[in-house]
Amino acid sequence: MRPSDAASLDIAVFAKAPVPGEAKTRLIPRLGAEGAARLQERLIESALAKSVALAGARVTLWVAGDAQHPFIAACAQRVGIRVRIQQGRDLGTRMLQAFATTLAPGRGARCLLIGTDCPALTTADLAAAAEALAAHDAVVQPAEDGGYVLIGLRAPHAQLFEGIEWGGSTVMQATRARMARLGLRWCERPPLPDLDTPEDYERALAAGWITA
Repeated sequence: MRPSDAASLDIAVFAKAPVPGEAKTRLIPRLGAEGAARLQERLIESALAKSVALAGARVTLWVAGDAQHPFIAACAQRVGIRVRIQQGRDLGTRMLQAFATTLAPGRGARCLLIGTDCPALTTADLAAAAEALAAHDAVVQPAEDGGYVLIGLRAPHAQLFEGIEWGGSTVMQATRARMARLGLRWCERPPLPDLDTPEDYERALAAGWITA
């Protein structure tokens, strides 16, 4: 990747504040509310570490929930990144707002947006997605459950985020159809697993993506 390309790359990390009872709720039966919140903290730290490891990328943590949570402030200061609050009635609206803000005229040229639910995602994946975005209008890394773990754009496109059944198994399918309808050139990266359920948690432990 050329230095000029790296300098024009933003990474938006979407995360829910690690509030017990609100974070990683499907893992509460396995870990308890406090344990699920601690896992969320580790997932946030991991996603940020992998993002800032990509040389030249500007990283912003976009928080849903309590943006004043002590962990958020401490983590942002430790890693050296900016924090912004997610705004919008649903996930699609919030993602569109993040892209529109980041890719506003005179700001960024390319933006990758990731969550924190995919500990299998690596800095190498981010670098490959950034490189793909240099030659495409969009890049997407599907999730094995039918969603996606990464989406990158060179310009915001509202149609990619409106009327999508977020959290369902047809998110990637619907996104492909929207990109085709818009005439976008896009690149798809290999699918990766999310970490949402107790079964996902055990798989992530066994693979070494997380530690207990």
